Amino acid sequence: MNDYAGQHEVISENMTSLITGELTRYVQELKQERKSHFHDGRKAQQHIETCWKQLEASKRRFERDCKEADRAQQYFEKMDADINVTKADVEKARQQAQLRHQMAEDSKAEYSSTLQKFNTEQHDHYYTHIPNIFQKIQEMEERRIVRIGESMKTFAEVDRQVIPIIGKCLDEITKAAESIDHKNDSQLVIEAFKSGFEPPGDIDFEDFTQPMKRTVSESSLSNSRGDGKSEPKFGGKSKGKLWPFIKKNKLMSLLTSPHQPPPPPPASASPSAVPNGPQSPKQQKEPLSHRFNEFMTSKPKIHCFRSLKRGGAGPEDFSNLPPEQRRKKLQQKVDELNKDIQKEMDQRDALTKMKDVYIKNPQMGDAASVDHRLAELGQNIEKLRLEVQKFEGWLAEVEGRLPLRTDQARRQSGLYEAQNTAAVNSCAQDRESPDGSYTEEQSQETEMKVPATEFDDEFDDEEPLPTIGTCKALYTFEGQNEGTISVAEGEMLYVIEEDKGDGWTRIRRNEDEEGYVPTSYVEVYLDKNAKDS
Repeated sequence: MNDYAGQHEVISENMTSLITGELTRYVQELKQERKSHFHDGRKAQQHIETCWKQLEASKRRFERDCKEADRAQQYFEKMDADINVTKADVEKARQQAQLRHQMAEDSKAEYSSTLQKFNTEQHDHYYTHIPNIFQKIQEMEERRIVRIGESMKTFAEVDRQVIPIIGKCLDEITKAAESIDHKNDSQLVIEAFKSGFEPPGDIDFEDFTQPMKRTVSESSLSNSRGDGKSEPKFGGKSKGKLWPFIKKNKLMSLLTSPHQPPPPPPASASPSAVPNGPQSPKQQKEPLSHRFNEFMTSKPKIHCFRSLKRGGAGPEDFSNLPPEQRRKKLQQKVDELNKDIQKEMDQRDALTKMKDVYIKNPQMGDAASVDHRLAELGQNIEKLRLEVQKFEGWLAEVEGRLPLRTDQARRQSGLYEAQNTAAVNSCAQDRESPDGSYTEEQSQETEMKVPATEFDDEFDDEEPLPTIGTCKALYTFEGQNEGTISVAEGEMLYVIEEDKGDGWTRIRRNEDEEGYVPTSYVEVYLDKNAKDS
C-alpha cells in the first residue's frame, strides 16, 4: 500500500511539473497576448470615433455657413429694394453676401472631403482592422484549445506509465488480503496476552468435627507459599461454603474489583505504566478474565499484536507479558543461553586439545592458526555470560515479585494468591469472630503476604457495612467491570471501606448500589470516630 501511494505521488509530481507548471506559464502568455489584442481593438474604435467627430464638426460648420450665406443674400436683396438706403450700404450688403457664399462653398468642400475620408476609414475599420483583431483572438483561442488537448494527452501518458506498477501493487494487496490467517492472528493475541497460569486443582476437605485450635491451616492461602500447599482456607464458622452462594454484590466486589489495578486519574499518566497497563503496588498477577477485560479496553497493549503481525519482536526483557508468562520466557531464555555457552566451551576444549596435538606434533599443523579461533570463542563465551547475567537479573526481579512456588503450588491457587489483596484481608480481620482465630500468623508473613479470601458468614442477607465517611468524585469513572460502580464528577457518596493499599476504595450510593472506585478518583472525608476505631 505504501508503493501504491508512492505511485500516486509520482503522478502528482509529474502532473505538477509537466502540466500544471507549463499551463501556468502558457496562461500568463495568453493573458498578455489577449491584452494586446484588446488594446488594438480599443485603439481602432477610438480612431473611428475621432473620424466621426471630425465629420460631424465639418457638417455642422457647412450647415451654419449655408444659413448665414442665405441670410446675407436676403439682407442684400432687402437693402437693394429699399430706395431710402444709400448706394454704399447696398454695396456693402452685396459684398457681405458674396463673402458668405464663398465661406459656404469652402465649408461644402471641406465637408465633402471629410465625409469621403470617414467613409474610407469606416470601411477599413469594419472590413480590415476589426476582423484582423478578431482573427488573431480566434487563432489565440485555437492554440489554447490545442494546448489543452496536449495537456490531456500528457495526463493520460503520466497515468499510463504507472498503471502497470499500480496493478502490481493492487495484486499484492489482494494477495495479502487473501493470505490473512484469522486463526494465526487469534493465536498471536493469545500468546501476547495469556496469563500463564494453570487451572486450579481440587480443594481438600477440612474436617472441623475434631477439636482443634482455630488457626490458619496448612492449606491456607497465607502460608501456601512456604510449604507448597496451594488450597485456600475458608476458615470461620461458615467459611467452607462455596463461592456461588455468596450474595452477588459481595462476590463481585471481593473477587473481581479489588484485584484489578485501578486506572490512573485522567489528568496525569501513571509513571510506572508499561505496555500491560499500570500495576497495583500489592498485586503482581491478574486473573485471565481481568486480562481479557483489560485487553478489550486498554490501547497501549495493542502495539504488541501489531509488532507480531509486522514480524517485529517485543521488549528484550519480555516486560510486555504478564508476570508468570514473563518468568517462563526469561527462564527459557536463560536455559538457551546456557546451552549456547556449553556449546562454545565444548568447541574451545576441542580446539585446545587440537592445539596441544599441534604443539607436540608440528608436522600435523600450525598451532598458531588455532589461536585466532580460540580468541573468538573466548569473546563469544564472555558475551553470552553477560547476557545470562542480564536475563538472570530480570528473572530474579520477576521471581522476587512472585510468591515462592513449588511444583504443586504452581496450580491455579497461585492465581488466588495474587488476587486477594490487603483490603480484603483487613476486612476479614475486622469482621471475623472475636477470638481472632483468623488473624494469627498474618504478621509473620513477608512483604508479599497473601491475604485470606472472605466469604459471607451465612446464606441470608447480612447487615450492610456501616459508613465510615463521605467522599467527593474528582473525575468521572465508568465502572465497566463487575464489582466497580460508576460515579460522576462532583458526586458525593458514602465510604464504607477505605483504601487498604490496593488503590481501590469501596463506596455506597444507596442501599442497593455499592462497589469499588479508584482511590485517585475521589477525595475521602473520614469521620473522626471511624479514624479512631
